[in-house]
Amino acid sequence: MAKEIERKFLVANDDWRALATSATPMRQAYVVLMHDRSVRVRTKNGTSAQLTVKIGQNSLVRDEFEYSIALDDAEEMIALAVGNVIEKVRYTVEHHGFVWEIDAYEGAYQGLVIAEVELRKESDAPPLPHWIGREVTGDRRYSNQALATEKLQQDVLYGLPN
Repeated sequence: MAKEIERKFLVANDDWRALATSATPMRQAYVVLMHDRSVRVRTKNGTSAQLTVKIGQNSLVRDEFEYSIALDDAEEMIALAVGNVIEKVRYTVEHHGFVWEIDAYEGAYQGLVIAEVELRKESDAPPLPHWIGREVTGDRRYSNQALATEKLQQDVLYGLPN
């Protein structure tokens, strides 16, 4: 069983862009949604695809299972998705021994930029880069699942205080 342990933040400025070591265009959609689990399909660069099952209600730690699938199957599942298809470019930035994944959203969420850092254990405390803004770990509004199925309000989208 694989555990996903991650923290999620809004991004305060574009300083991270000069540090990015990769950029991967992605499309993702949800084919099954329940309160404590989901099944997601994702394409990368339009050349590969994965099916991901996530189980758990904890926003910091969840069980995660990923499988490579045929691109044609993924495209067919995306066409049958629940809610909206999420489009984004994922960038990676290394910072003090941790890899940060920065998602720059496109389409309906153009302008939203979220950074996630994967942790090895819950007690890890990665030093935060200066371009990191408010932490949104546990704020369901910023989950990809919520973005696919709910309309994020403009004040939330741009990180304004609630």
